[in-house]
Amino acid sequence: MEQPQANPSDKHDTPAEIVLVRPRGFCAGVDRAIAIVEIALEKFGPPVYVKHAIVHNRHVVERLRAKGAVFVEELSEVPEGSKVIYSAHGVSPAVREEAAVRALDVVDATCPLVTKVHTEAKRYANEGRTIVLVGHREHVEVVGTFGEAPDKIVVVGTPEEAEQVKVADPEQVACLTQTTLSVDDTRDIIDVLRRRFPKLEQPGKDDICYATQNRQSAVQQLAKQVELVLVVGSENSSNSNRLAEVARALGVPSYLVESQEFVDLTWLANVRRVGVSAGASAPEDVVQSLVTFLADHLKASVRELEVVKEDVAFPLPPRMKN
Repeated sequence: MEQPQANPSDKHDTPAEIVLVRPRGFCAGVDRAIAIVEIALEKFGPPVYVKHAIVHNRHVVERLRAKGAVFVEELSEVPEGSKVIYSAHGVSPAVREEAAVRALDVVDATCPLVTKVHTEAKRYANEGRTIVLVGHREHVEVVGTFGEAPDKIVVVGTPEEAEQVKVADPEQVACLTQTTLSVDDTRDIIDVLRRRFPKLEQPGKDDICYATQNRQSAVQQLAKQVELVLVVGSENSSNSNRLAEVARALGVPSYLVESQEFVDLTWLANVRRVGVSAGASAPEDVVQSLVTFLADHLKASVRELEVVKEDVAFPLPPRMKN
């Protein structure tokens, strides 16, 4: 029997609701990186230098800067013999060599999942394979991984580029991916590579960043229940941008906001169900401030939607342990 169509005016009688999805926000790699900077500041005192933003979030960077962290893009900005922390995104061997020459005291906050990709890159290069690195060419993580074997790695960002990539031996090709991309993000590109290179070598699924995949899966479920999705994250955060894109791909309007101050109230016109998520480098207190703002503005209740349970934790470097 055909169901009666809802009258558009009935929408105004629908109780407003904010749906806050989990998992969201900080992943284990981000938690670890931030903790490393905070512990270093406590143990050694400021200034402590950090190469690149420790994670791609303005709130995190500003809070650590206020405590005495100094963020730099080049090691030449760090006085010789000073303490420097590598960001969660990792660095190339050339950066490590420069740090050694300048006698810098290094603490490595590279995410263990990124380190694993670097290890795979070195292994494949030693086997004589051409490595197709799927990712955003200018992303700092990709720059670091590329530096492990620049004569063996080709960076590919689209299926079209995958169609054109040239290799020395089609039977000796391996594939790696930027960790802030999920299985869904890379599927079309890898399908092309598998078709072109049937003997394509890939690491196991464990190499894929659990947090990226989980947050995207959560937003896919969230988008089915709401009329608008807001993602907390900074514009330079790859994984945060992708969360908004995931919702839009499902036909749900979605916006990336750094905090509640960035919300355009016209987005909320005639909307009764708003979904909220956050990129892997977004602080929870910023998320909660946004939720409070939305709930007050819409006179809405708040409901949590848990899609995947996460219990991952990465150990600190030995010298950062008490």
